[in-house]
Amino acid sequence: MATDQTADYSGTGLSEMVSADRGLTAPSLSPAAELWDWRRRVADLYAAVRAEADAGRAWRLWRDTRAGLFADHPQTPLDEGSPPPMYFEYDPALRFTVQLLPATGTAFHLPAGPDGDVAVTPFARTRGLNERLGAELTIYWIGGYGGGAFLPFLDATSGNDTYGGGRYLIDSIKGADLGIDGDGRTVLDFNFAYNPSCFYSPRWTCPLAPRSNRLPAAVRAGEMAGGRP
Repeated sequence: MATDQTADYSGTGLSEMVSADRGLTAPSLSPAAELWDWRRRVADLYAAVRAEADAGRAWRLWRDTRAGLFADHPQTPLDEGSPPPMYFEYDPALRFTVQLLPATGTAFHLPAGPDGDVAVTPFARTRGLNERLGAELTIYWIGGYGGGAFLPFLDATSGNDTYGGGRYLIDSIKGADLGIDGDGRTVLDFNFAYNPSCFYSPRWTCPLAPRSNRLPAAVRAGEMAGGRP
């Protein structure tokens, strides 16, 4: 079931943390400067999410802040007139803290259209999802300058209620990182699963989830397809 509830963060400091003007004031900024601003705002948002002890409240902040970015930011992935993202209702049962085990595997490339292929190498395998979701997932390291952790996945909703190309949960290059808990376990909250930008418009290209990184369970959390393919 999709949700369209709004939340009030007044007095918490969280809304101010993620919505304050970070310098995007000139309408003539170059696309590169606009993208820089978008990524800064997304990084601020995930920092606020990690700082919030209440997971459901953190998710509502994430959802509502993304709605504002998608509606108003010049780097929105939405085409003009496109509907905003839709989400399943928050499900606390789909928030996990997992151990990461070393993973070995050969580097391979994920196609990314005109941007070229993206080189990824398996470096970690989760332990803590199988009992509930029927499998574990591989986390990849994106090659290139600096690199970054990347967790795209598919599940039984892919191609039906959610995007057929899969969704992202971690993309540390873009700031999408839910952090760790007090015991050093990695937080994987599938309520924060989101569609890659190419879901919204052919203006964007993005690497899609490898078919091997699939959960047999239906993960009815996070962003939905919302009537798109």
